[in-house]
Amino acid sequence: MPLIYTSVSRGTVTLAEGAAFSGNFSSVAKDFLEKAGKNDGKFTYSVDGHTFNFLTRTGYTYLVVADEAYGRAIPSAFLDKMAAEFTAKYADKAPTAKEGSLTPSFGKQLKQMMEHATQFPEEYSKVASVQRKVDEVKGIMTENIDKMLARGEKLELLTDKTENLMFEADRFVRTGRTLRRQMWWQNCKM
Repeated sequence: MPLIYTSVSRGTVTLAEGAAFSGNFSSVAKDFLEKAGKNDGKFTYSVDGHTFNFLTRTGYTYLVVADEAYGRAIPSAFLDKMAAEFTAKYADKAPTAKEGSLTPSFGKQLKQMMEHATQFPEEYSKVASVQRKVDEVKGIMTENIDKMLARGEKLELLTDKTENLMFEADRFVRTGRTLRRQMWWQNCKM
């Protein structure tokens, strides 16, 4: 699973956390919390093939641990979504919450959000979203080109039929003229 662990902290106090796997992610995260919590913004640290992605905003630090191969775009978008969800639901409880007190309620939601981000990464990645739109446009363009080629083939067929019709009309006129002349000579001989 590309997203492994996530947490929300106020300073060095972890208010809620969720993990897809067991590990020492929370203890490693605590080491980075002091560094990450000083300034608002996003920070990423790489440790043992994992990235610890932090977002610090208005005194709260949001963390998601991901496989290093998963990149940074999806974890970054995940952090933004996690911060919005947390702020919307716990803005009033968070300032006075104790260590781990929001894990029973928000921890489950964090796990669900991680699973969703893993199953549908295109919803979190702007690049994947743009790529999907480009693929849709490519499909439409291919259909349009196929239709134009089919019309072109029909036009070629129509052109061929028109040329044949012109040739047959010209032959009909020549044959008619020849027949008329023959009939005229026959009438003259009688």
